[in-house]
Amino acid sequence: MALSVGIVGLPKSGKTTLFKALTGSGPAVSGKENVGMAAIADDRLPQLAAVERAKKVTPAALRVVDVPGTGAQLLGNLRQVDALLVVLDAWSGTRDPEDDLATLQLELLVADSDHVERRLERIRKQAKSGDAQLRKEVEQLEALLAHLESEQPLSAWSGELPEGLEPLTTKPLLEVRNGPGGIDAKLEAELAELPDDEAAEFRDGPSALGEVTRRLFEAVDLISFLTAAEQETRAWPLRRGETALDAGETIHSDIARGFIRCEVIRWDHLVEAGSRAEVVRRGQQRLEGKDYVVADGDVLNIRFNV
Repeated sequence: MALSVGIVGLPKSGKTTLFKALTGSGPAVSGKENVGMAAIADDRLPQLAAVERAKKVTPAALRVVDVPGTGAQLLGNLRQVDALLVVLDAWSGTRDPEDDLATLQLELLVADSDHVERRLERIRKQAKSGDAQLRKEVEQLEALLAHLESEQPLSAWSGELPEGLEPLTTKPLLEVRNGPGGIDAKLEAELAELPDDEAAEFRDGPSALGEVTRRLFEAVDLISFLTAAEQETRAWPLRRGETALDAGETIHSDIARGFIRCEVIRWDHLVEAGSRAEVVRRGQQRLEGKDYVVADGDVLNIRFNV
């Protein structure tokens, strides 16, 4: 599954408008969960595509989820996302973004408190069987609930968390101000409907969306590896520290299952050389095994046999 980010914000903050801008989706449905894909701007892709004369260029992407409202049950739908993007109203002049951020952080605390309390009730009943492990979890959950009720996020919890808890207050939290000094979500949503060259004519510099998606990429500690060929040149997201085998799995499970070896070229070496043949002649291509830790900007060609 693609790595994902959840968008949260108070009513009329512009969060659904920003969702539309990021994903290029059609009109978002008010009152319902909206899901789309946000492309990650990458200046390396067109340069590699020019070398390969690629017919198609595909950027890396993140899955974006926009839920209506901020109640505990609705926010609970974001427990499986990798980061949270908080949209703050800085354009209406009727709200203080700092106050809104504090309100949203409190909403996340309340949602986690509700989540932990419901799990505690369930485990308490099961622990009546006398199971020592369940009694231990009851004690752990009671301590977590007290921590949250003291208005401390679980990111500040020093101990281990119960398996599968998926709290919201441990997720990276990025704020985006919708207004002066931040992003004009309405304008970006309108420009997202235009071809890239036309949209660029209306902008003074690069798209603000590119900076938002790059910050998200960094928040969840992702890198991009690249595949370059005539049919398609593409960027793929990967967690920092993952291996060539993980990269193969990201592309297709069959590649990981039949992994033989990985040919690795730095993207700038390929662009500078102008062809794979010249890269090989210069001795700049390496052969790596499945345990090779992929670096940002690696161009991979994975050999496999199923």
